Amino acid sequence: MQKFKSKIYYGWIIVVVMGIISFVSMGLLSLNFGLFIKPMGDDLGIGRATFGFAQSAMMISAAFSAPFVGKLIDRYGTRLLLPIAATITISSIFILSQSDSSIQIIIVFIVMGLMNFNNPGNMFTSIPILKWFVKNRGKALSFSSLGIPIGAIVFIPLTQILINNNGWQLSLMILGSIGLLVIIPISLLFLRRQPEDIGLQPDGKNLEITSKNEENIKPETSITLKESYKTFTYWQLIIIFSLHYFAVGTIALHRIPAFMDRGLDPTLVSISTAFDAVCAGVSSFIMGFLISKISSKWIASFSFFCLFIASVITIYAFDFWGMFISMSIFGVGIGGLIFIQNYIWAEKFGRENVGTIKGSSFFVIMLIGGIGAPLSGYIKDVTDSYVFIWWISVLILFILSISILFDRKNKSE
Repeated sequence: MQKFKSKIYYGWIIVVVMGIISFVSMGLLSLNFGLFIKPMGDDLGIGRATFGFAQSAMMISAAFSAPFVGKLIDRYGTRLLLPIAATITISSIFILSQSDSSIQIIIVFIVMGLMNFNNPGNMFTSIPILKWFVKNRGKALSFSSLGIPIGAIVFIPLTQILINNNGWQLSLMILGSIGLLVIIPISLLFLRRQPEDIGLQPDGKNLEITSKNEENIKPETSITLKESYKTFTYWQLIIIFSLHYFAVGTIALHRIPAFMDRGLDPTLVSISTAFDAVCAGVSSFIMGFLISKISSKWIASFSFFCLFIASVITIYAFDFWGMFISMSIFGVGIGGLIFIQNYIWAEKFGRENVGTIKGSSFFVIMLIGGIGAPLSGYIKDVTDSYVFIWWISVLILFILSISILFDRKNKSE
């Protein structure tokens, strides 16, 4: 076992690295993907349903690979796995820049989904932090989440500037190159699997010192995947997050081209989208400090309600301020749920098998959630309107804001 001695707990280095990776990931077809839909669609003569199907294909392929990815992260950590996933994902982005048909685009997104790198609830950047922290887990997730708003401020306007000046193809190449040059070196240099591997315990306690004072410590209890299957919480979270991804999938991706269809300037749309991510990052950061005072179920309920309000405003937003307000509130809700989805699996089931348990849940969550984006795009292509499917999602989000409040404790809590 390699021992690490420093005045600074190494877990905080992991937090910084994950924050940087989250920052760069904002340029790798995460939130900025919506900015490519209209120029790619216009240039290639492709309808909105294709991009919805591409997003869905990515989530479905992620559903099949997530259980294996989560288990691999538990066993080997992300030091080598993350660079491999990032390399294949970014190579797919390079290939996407040369794609000229719907089937090619969908295939590229399937490959990206298999890597589980730039999907919602990225396990590569969240699970390591869950391993390194228990008492300070909320704060650690908060600080790592700062990479999201900072990345949004930089990469979303940058993406629109690159598209305006260089076209969508060269823009994809540039953004992918930035990700490749940053993510791989820092992952190989700094990432480690868990604190025990270098002679530490979660939150920075030394193993030797801790072993002399075990009677004063209440360790976090972890349960196995098989045991999680028997809990009410496991299935409740799967149902809630599946419906969450479905509802958000119908709106989040398509609202960007929808605002452009309503005559709003693409630059203003990109600014609002960037501010959406800023609000998400700030919200996630604040929730990390509130979690020690407020139950996770109330934070989740508040976040779902924000998405409910924001989605209603989105339906009626035909000017800049309507769009800006809807995206701001949407960001607050998404940020809260980003934090909750990263935090709650370790809170409910412990850290030892959190990757395996979270990965297994994503099989169902991604399969169901992946239906939302293509269904919304299909309805738009057929009816020339998103309104019907968006109202269904509004109802779902309102129901989720209430249903998350009903929970039962597991033995790990």
